[in-house]
Amino acid sequence: MFDLVPAGAGDEIVPVRKLAARVAGIYSATGDHFETRAVDELVFGFTGIEGDFHAGMTRRAGGREPWYPRGTEMRNARQISLIAADELAVVAERMGIAAIEPEWVGANLVIEGVPNLSMLPAGTLLFFKGGATLKVDAQNHPCRYAGRLMAERAGMTDPEAGALAFAKLAKRLRGLVAWVEKPGTVRAGEEISLRIPEQWIYRG
Repeated sequence: MFDLVPAGAGDEIVPVRKLAARVAGIYSATGDHFETRAVDELVFGFTGIEGDFHAGMTRRAGGREPWYPRGTEMRNARQISLIAADELAVVAERMGIAAIEPEWVGANLVIEGVPNLSMLPAGTLLFFKGGATLKVDAQNHPCRYAGRLMAERAGMTDPEAGALAFAKLAKRLRGLVAWVEKPGTVRAGEEISLRIPEQWIYRG
């Protein structure tokens, strides 16, 4: 038997919050690689961005899902990659390079106006003025795969060392992954209304 405690007793419940933001850049990976390029608009469907490398209703499990055998088909909650330019600037400074461009890490959206973007909790909704809605799944954990491309594009003399450094130094600054809850078209400069859900720490 569990000893039931009244909801919220002894715990801090953080209420729902709303924030305003803006789309500072839009990118898509239309080839057979995750590296993105700047585009005029992004068309969001239920499978993600039409023609994008990460589009799909499902995806294959990888190293981020050790609870499944690698290659297991699962729901694709990583359709869209969101980053903040100020966070990438911090990572670049830590790595001793001039800059990290959004394309090098496969970003689809650069979001401006949200403090500590990477710390937004799962379940946060992004309502774009044009009608589309994204739902945050989780932080986008930095990996050596993206780090290696970034190191190569930045002209680092040892890309493998750069990849390892990125995986360590970009932790909690790598942005977010999200999926499309409501389809629509997004353009640079578009306003966004964010709804951060009620939060708490589950202690059992």
